[in-house]
Amino acid sequence: MVHMPVSEFNQAQREAMLQMARDAIASLLAGQPPTVPATEAFPDWLRAHRACFVTLESHGHLRGCIGSLEAGRSLAADIILNAISAASRDFRFAPLQPDEPVSIHLSILSALSEVTVSSETELLATLRPEIDGVVFQAGTHRATFLPVVWHSLKTPAQFMSELKRKAGLSPNYWSDQVRIWRYHTESFGEALEVPVGTT
Repeated sequence: MVHMPVSEFNQAQREAMLQMARDAIASLLAGQPPTVPATEAFPDWLRAHRACFVTLESHGHLRGCIGSLEAGRSLAADIILNAISAASRDFRFAPLQPDEPVSIHLSILSALSEVTVSSETELLATLRPEIDGVVFQAGTHRATFLPVVWHSLKTPAQFMSELKRKAGLSPNYWSDQVRIWRYHTESFGEALEVPVGTT
C-alpha cells in the first residue's frame, strides 16, 4: 500500500483501527445491528472528523471497498460504518461470508484540494504518481481513485482515462465543466487473510 511521506499514525494506532474495522464486520456477520460507540469513548485522534476508505481483499483479489471522500463524522465512526458497508453493500460483490479469508486495509484521507487547470494536458503534468488520489467530476458524473491505484495504472494518462471510464464517461472526455480534486492517504493493512471472527 502507498504511504504518506510522514506517518501520521503509529503502529499501535494502526493496529487499533484495523481491529476496529474487523470487530465491526464480525458483529455484522453475527447478526448484530451496527452500532457506533459514543464519541467520548474514543481518544482524541479517533474523535477528529476524518474520511477513510476500507478495502477488503480475499485470495489476493479485491473483495469490497467503500469509503468517504469528505470528513463528515469522527474517524472512528467512519471506519466502523465503512467497514460494514465494504463487507455488505459493495454492489460489485455478494456480502462477505463468515468463512471467507479476508485482509482489511485502511486509507485515511487528507482534506480534498481542488486543482485548477485549463486543459487535461496541464492536469496530467500536475499529477504526482503514487502520491495523489484524484476525484474527477463532470456534471453528475463523479469518481475517485485512491493513490494505491497507481500500482496498476502507472502513468497519469492511464490513470485519468480509467478514472473517467469509472465515472461513466469516455476515456477521452474533457470539457470546461470538469472539476478535479486531489488528496493523499496514509494506507496500511493486515498482512494475512483470515476469516472475520477468527482470533
